[in-house]
Amino acid sequence: MTSHVTALQAASVEGRYRLLVDAITDYAIFMLDREGHVSSWNAGAQRFKGYTESEILGEHFSRFYTPEDLAAGVPARALATAEAEGRFEAEGWRVRKDGQQFWAHVVIDAIRDPGGQVLGFAKITRDLSERKAAEEIVKRSEEQLRLLIQGVTDYAIYMLDPNGSVSSWNSGAERIKGYTPEEIIGQHFSTFYTDEDRLEDLPRKALEVAARDGRFEREGWRKRKDGTRFWANVIIDAIHAEDGTIIGFAKVTRDITEKRQAQEALERAQKELFQAQKMEAVGQLTGGVAHDFNNLLMAILGSLEIARKRAAAGQNVVDLIDHAIVGAKRGASLTQRLLAFSRKQDLKLEPVAVPALVSEMAELLQRSIGPTVEISTTFPLTLPPVLSDPNQLQNALLNLVVNARDAMPDGGVIAISARRHQLRDQQVPELKAGNYVCLSVKDEGDGMDAATLEKATTPFFTTKGVGKGTGLGLPMVQGLMGQAGGRLLMKSKPGEGTTAELWMPVTEPVQIEQQQETVQDPVVPYRRLTVLAVDDDALVLMNTVLMLEDLGHTAIEAHSAADALKILAAGPSPDVVITDHAMPQMTGAELADKIAELYPDLKVIVASGYAELPKGAKALARLTKPFSQRQLMEGLAAVQDGWLS
Repeated sequence: MTSHVTALQAASVEGRYRLLVDAITDYAIFMLDREGHVSSWNAGAQRFKGYTESEILGEHFSRFYTPEDLAAGVPARALATAEAEGRFEAEGWRVRKDGQQFWAHVVIDAIRDPGGQVLGFAKITRDLSERKAAEEIVKRSEEQLRLLIQGVTDYAIYMLDPNGSVSSWNSGAERIKGYTPEEIIGQHFSTFYTDEDRLEDLPRKALEVAARDGRFEREGWRKRKDGTRFWANVIIDAIHAEDGTIIGFAKVTRDITEKRQAQEALERAQKELFQAQKMEAVGQLTGGVAHDFNNLLMAILGSLEIARKRAAAGQNVVDLIDHAIVGAKRGASLTQRLLAFSRKQDLKLEPVAVPALVSEMAELLQRSIGPTVEISTTFPLTLPPVLSDPNQLQNALLNLVVNARDAMPDGGVIAISARRHQLRDQQVPELKAGNYVCLSVKDEGDGMDAATLEKATTPFFTTKGVGKGTGLGLPMVQGLMGQAGGRLLMKSKPGEGTTAELWMPVTEPVQIEQQQETVQDPVVPYRRLTVLAVDDDALVLMNTVLMLEDLGHTAIEAHSAADALKILAAGPSPDVVITDHAMPQMTGAELADKIAELYPDLKVIVASGYAELPKGAKALARLTKPFSQRQLMEGLAAVQDGWLS
């Protein structure tokens, strides 16, 4: 190895440049005279363009350009730009000897004598379409090689000995890194690396890779003489002697800091745009969420107002109260659907009888849309059950009916119908061949144009105006259909109304029980309990206490976690604590942790409308808000089962 080092160091500067250029196969590096005739040719040039040195020397470099570029005068403009500005850089199509085209990155630098006169041009071309090993190295005169390398200022091109010490230095290296040849030749190339990279021994690893694989390429931070950093693209090629021994390395470095900064600026802009879009979506959601719930509240309030009048007159109001409870449950189900939309929760798929489901919803649908709109239904005598989530299908149907009502401000007819179809493959986009039921909701409104129809199922898109819609209705319906193996199809034309079709797969015929939602009298629990109820909402707390007392339990009220801890400290201890989770100052889960610490035998049930509780709270018994008296009774019974076991 020592003899090779000595030979490399003893070689003339021109000899080193010759070795360096002959070792580079990933770039076509050659010289042109003032008129553009080729006067030198390296192995990279032969590999990219297909011409040997004897074929191309003396020929004009315009033969590498496409006919279109020749007609446009591109070669002449390139030389004129390089002569006027010192440099020309571009990317474009170039032509090989066999006529094939390749996409190339080209740099042309003007070569001047000490008096400033242009002697010729140094041209570097890189094939960006493929990288292959060169087959042979084209010889050049030592003076031409020196002029060529010294004329390149946009790349730091220099050589390293086998140990990594700098043995040659071009003007591009001096411009990019800041060192003169006298300052850097003989120094180790790790001088250009950051302290962090040197601690990781990256310079040694880079040479090891180049020696083993023939080539090393990486991007990373490098240091200039003045200590400033720049982002560099680095290529190291191993230089071998005739016997295959490594005698050094050819190193090409390019400063791509501006490219990196542009990429980072683009990424920042994308993040800012995403944040702006997210905030806009949140604003739309908060401004319009009341619309979807108001339709349910109308049905609930309507039933309760009529029930109040009938009760005052001594009439039976059970059916009206049942309707109000059904509407409230629909509201709770809609909340869960919103959570499912954001968290992609799984649906509870089961066989559903579509005519029975629509029949059960008839009164709720009519109360939701008001007296100016009429609903007509058409179903065949026999219709097989479909596979869906019944609660979410009811929400989907309610959403479609309300959308149809909104499309007819002056009133009209909403037609709900269903039919069975045997679909062929791709007869309906994204649906496999098989048996389906199509449940459709058709209105007599103005309809939608093609652009509006295309965006109808986009989240947060709404045509109802500010504060009148969330833009989540149709996306939720679409999500339900997709998870259940079906599809939502929207059909509309201006002046012809809109039809929403729910395509649902037919399931195996089974006995389907009527899904009538009525209030059932709760069974008597195992034994009477003393229950501490904790909630910062006075109405909710009162409702919980009333349900507990109606079940025969003794209820103690606490309006905060702090009140609850005071009551427990005063004694005697209750049998169970039922606490809301979302409370100020101390949450229900935190209260449960405190109770477990102070009163380890006391059972705690956490009630929450959130889909998830904090980490560590999974083992707690819980009730999902809003809960019914039966669900409250079942929660207490589960706690007692724990005692009995």
